[in-house]
Amino acid sequence: MAASFDLAKPNRTIQVGVILMDSETEILDVAPVDLLYGMSKTLVNDFGDSFLPPNLKEQALDMDFHWVNQTGKTARLTGGAKVQPTDDFTTCPPLDIVIMGAHKQSYNANETELAFVRKSYETCSAFITICGGFQTALQAGLFEGKTVTAPRLFLPHLREAAPQTKWVAKRWQRDGKLWTSGTLLNGLDLIRAFVTEYWGGEGSLADFCVELGHFPNRDVDYKDTTSQL
Repeated sequence: MAASFDLAKPNRTIQVGVILMDSETEILDVAPVDLLYGMSKTLVNDFGDSFLPPNLKEQALDMDFHWVNQTGKTARLTGGAKVQPTDDFTTCPPLDIVIMGAHKQSYNANETELAFVRKSYETCSAFITICGGFQTALQAGLFEGKTVTAPRLFLPHLREAAPQTKWVAKRWQRDGKLWTSGTLLNGLDLIRAFVTEYWGGEGSLADFCVELGHFPNRDVDYKDTTSQL
């Protein structure tokens, strides 16, 4: 299904959702949602003109944020954190931007979770998986015929287990509306590329936010590191 509108020039409120499984979610994987929040009118309008000039404030985006799981009951994040979802699968509106992070290796998404993930992918304009967040998307069949990435440690196994998908060793990879990342903090590399793609450019709020937050601008092919992990 085609995206319902242009993310770069939205004509309505953008619905951003973090989809959580009934497991423990890696907190660093879902943290990049905060860059999107940093560009929202909710946060931007809280700053004085001396810090954030009016010409940048005018670029702030109407965004609603949803933390959603099957039950709507308290979800677990790593490090002992908990988050109270704003929605369950029945109350969540169609999402325009989806973010998914890693759950425990031992967890397998149930059919209701997989159905919601597939539905969200069909109707969204951008679907982002960070680190092990690829697991549910792969299980749901979203990677069929796609070029994606994942944590490099997993790539040899994934190439054998899912040969219908092209697995590449990159910090982040885009295939249409599907955005995937390597491990953990590669989500920060991805989200910088994401906001720059849709809203960046000289004099943009997006560029201001990524520079203010010192979001990394690292080589997408890992050429700046000798580590193979």
